[in-house]
Amino acid sequence: MEIEKVDLSAFDDLPKIDMKIENPLCQRYSCIQVENITKNVSPVNMRIRLFYCGMRAINLLADITNYIMLEMGQPMHAFDSRKVEKLRIKCFDEPFKFTTLDGVERNIDNNTLMICNGDTPVAIAGIMGGLDSEIVDDTTTLTLESATFDPVSIRKSTVRLSHRTDASMRYEKSLDPETTVPAIGRFLKLLTDVDGGVKVVSSLTDEYAFKYAPATLQFDRKFVDRYTGIEISDETILKTLKSLGFTAGLQNDVFTVGVPTWRATKDVTIKADIIEEITRIYGYDNFAVHTATAPLYPIRQAHVKTIEEKIKDILVKRFSLHEVHSYIWAYYDECRELGIEVEDNVKLANSTNPGIETLRRSMIPTQICQVNKNAAYAPSFGIFEIGRVVEGLKEDGLCDEHKKLAITLFDKTGSMEETYFNLRDMLAVLASDIKHMGLTYEKMEKSHSYQHPKNLNAVFCGGKKVGEMGIVSAPVSKKIDKKANIVYAEIDVDDFASAPEAEIVYEEASRFPTIEIDLSFVSEKFAPIASAIEKAKCTLIKKVSVVDTYSGESGKSVTVRMVFSDSERTLTKEEVMPVVNTIIDTLSGEGINLKM
Repeated sequence: MEIEKVDLSAFDDLPKIDMKIENPLCQRYSCIQVENITKNVSPVNMRIRLFYCGMRAINLLADITNYIMLEMGQPMHAFDSRKVEKLRIKCFDEPFKFTTLDGVERNIDNNTLMICNGDTPVAIAGIMGGLDSEIVDDTTTLTLESATFDPVSIRKSTVRLSHRTDASMRYEKSLDPETTVPAIGRFLKLLTDVDGGVKVVSSLTDEYAFKYAPATLQFDRKFVDRYTGIEISDETILKTLKSLGFTAGLQNDVFTVGVPTWRATKDVTIKADIIEEITRIYGYDNFAVHTATAPLYPIRQAHVKTIEEKIKDILVKRFSLHEVHSYIWAYYDECRELGIEVEDNVKLANSTNPGIETLRRSMIPTQICQVNKNAAYAPSFGIFEIGRVVEGLKEDGLCDEHKKLAITLFDKTGSMEETYFNLRDMLAVLASDIKHMGLTYEKMEKSHSYQHPKNLNAVFCGGKKVGEMGIVSAPVSKKIDKKANIVYAEIDVDDFASAPEAEIVYEEASRFPTIEIDLSFVSEKFAPIASAIEKAKCTLIKKVSVVDTYSGESGKSVTVRMVFSDSERTLTKEEVMPVVNTIIDTLSGEGINLKM
């Protein structure tokens, strides 16, 4: 249905408005002047329609401009002609302050396009008019503006001013310059329908500074069939495009399509856009569903991702830990509250909060903060996360990023020793189930403020260091709960995944009874004892485990249980004791003696 408009050629003999575009950011500026306006209130049906569209009624002239913006997509602005005589569209060399229609004083810089009365600014182009030139109740003459502006300029101006309006939202999306003149004709039609005594006192003044190049696209039937997967007749294609406003022709099996101006502003620019127009009208429901003829091969999951899934399953299903998720930056305020130092590292550019601008080197401070938030809800719990840390920059200037597994246990019901060994057992199960081997530990020096200076160990898997395990330092732990035990482990997931994996060896259970021998050694560590047992190279030793540790006035001791077995016969102690004596002699030579 054609929108009714006033024929503007009827006013060609009238004088033009003094208007000039002085900056190319204005693509087209059309204006006309009207006098003898006597009505101020818009019709009820117009006000109702505006209300249903989310707009409030203001006055007749403002309501008509809003109505046309909704109807045709073209924003317009009406100036009081008594306050606007010479229109100039330009930018200013020096910044200044300008009060807009909403009564807010805004800072205008030299990149913001302005509508001016000579050298006096009266509106921010494409965004909002000025308070001094607004339409008021006694306005009887108006200068009507209908224009298009550079969309990038409008978008940047709205960001600088922190002010986005209904008009600017439309200008940001590239409006069709060809719409400015029809919008004026529509405005005069609506105005004369309400106020029949109005008089146009100027001809249409129009300066067309920028024109979009005509868009013409060519394609053949094979292109349509390949993209749609179905056969659409030539008649259907031509009829569809013409009904949408395109000019379309077919010659020698090649379609030539002219894109209408209102679709050529970044909307329809390539041949694939034409296919979308055809198919959406044809109806996607009318496409027959076919099985793909190309083979679909399953994607093999990355090895590290498989390891991650196994780790999560074990920690959640077997040990009932809670998985958490956090951001990669360090929480400065929360860490400072607990006495944890946020170490210098790569920082986020343009951070909105200085408390979260530094990227974390370790996940443990993050988890300690999470424990602090949840300490009052349960006497004991454990959390874990597989996340990212950044250890400075690499030689190529990029972040040295690592994926880590962090586990933190909080317990007020047991001893620190029990909590520590519970965490050790969790790590042992991960290594046993995933890598089919045990872990070894070595004492390491403190390097972070949250670490305990003594109870800190490096974790090795298959001879490769994969992480660390320790106790949270007393000053930090006391700020969370004086009675709580807090232990942690941080494992490099990539290092753990790349560690060698032992083969699974199955052995038939022996029908003969086993011999178990317990030995208590005066030692702080189990590692040298395990090494001595390994050196004995006795195939009869089927299992070695630590059954007890003791710390007292006489020192520290470790009790080891060795299980001897043979699948073909019953062993005697006379066969086993030479092996035991060899192990005892080896340890004695290293200064580790049996506890008497």
